[in-house]
Amino acid sequence: MKSSLIGILTITILFVSYSLKAVAPSAQPKTIVTYNAAIHGIDPKQAYFVSLLELALEKSRDKYGDFQMNAAMIQMPQGRALKMVADNTIIDVVWTMTSIEREDQLQAIYVPLLKGLMGYRIGLIRKNDQAKFDNINAIEDIKKTLIGQGADWPDVPILHSNGFTVTSGSDSRLIAMLLKGRFDYYPRSIHEPWRDLDRYPDLALEQKILLKYPAPIYFFVSKDNTSLAQRIDDGSFDDLFYNHPITQGMLSKSELDNRTEFVLHNPFLSKKSADLLSETQLWLTLKQQ
Repeated sequence: MKSSLIGILTITILFVSYSLKAVAPSAQPKTIVTYNAAIHGIDPKQAYFVSLLELALEKSRDKYGDFQMNAAMIQMPQGRALKMVADNTIIDVVWTMTSIEREDQLQAIYVPLLKGLMGYRIGLIRKNDQAKFDNINAIEDIKKTLIGQGADWPDVPILHSNGFTVTSGSDSRLIAMLLKGRFDYYPRSIHEPWRDLDRYPDLALEQKILLKYPAPIYFFVSKDNTSLAQRIDDGSFDDLFYNHPITQGMLSKSELDNRTEFVLHNPFLSKKSADLLSETQLWLTLKQQ
């Protein structure tokens, strides 16, 4: 049966903070859902997932009662946020790229929230460094380039397994590390680099390379706080995805047709996540092979 994001999220959220079981809707308490936001506030990337979470809660209001969403504004690496969810401490839900380890620790909601966008990678470089990349025509050429990524990102072992050399660091320090020459190429999903390019005049978008690998991003909750149900497709997810600010204009700005695509293997997908790759309705195809 065809799956739907809204159905899964609805069931998940209902069990995040309260066990509703057979209680009548009129007797149900307000569902409280706490998520993590950066200390400076919700940026456009976070806003997409917050909106998606709110959409699922709103869709279920008539059947399951009122809800309240709380933002825990704490600056933290992904690893700490995942542990908080696993331990039922402070936050109830997190959105992040998957791995076998993360699916073992938490309950994944098996819908790729960005339709595979996290696996299309274009790079930030230092301004005036484009000439260093213009002669890259084979994957072995890229492997000679020092790459930067977040220390607890699943991308690090993926890149290592494909033969890349990676320098890792705190998420908040990666731009500074790039500008100081700690590494030369900072791959980002195609919806991610634009805010940094606006904020840092010494950065540039590398113009030639596209790295691609399977990188589903899911909602995760504690294994104690979720129940799965069949997903019903009503189109709400697609409407939000295609009309949200993080996706608008990204394809034209990324100029994918002018890039050389290098496809990498992701050996850290669970069988269930790997099986989802064949469900073509869940994914975008942005560049033909």
